[in-house]
Amino acid sequence: MVKRYAYPVIDTKATGANIKRLREYAGLSVKEMQYLFDFESPQAVYKWQWGETLPTVDEFVVLAKMFDTPIEKIIVVNIE
Repeated sequence: MVKRYAYPVIDTKATGANIKRLREYAGLSVKEMQYLFDFESPQAVYKWQWGETLPTVDEFVVLAKMFDTPIEKIIVVNIE
């Protein structure tokens, strides 16, 4: 009998909601985030917030410093 292992999976929608909540708590606009990350448009930030995409590992490190919170408080993980 094969033992089934429960793998952790990042919940992109909940993680995006965390990014939005933390951004608003920090008093930052989407345009300010766009500037801080040197993005050409704000779409990347919106896509994070909507849970369509996730930041890169490097971007998560910057977000953690920016929001003064551990990465583990930004990323929402579900066990499947």
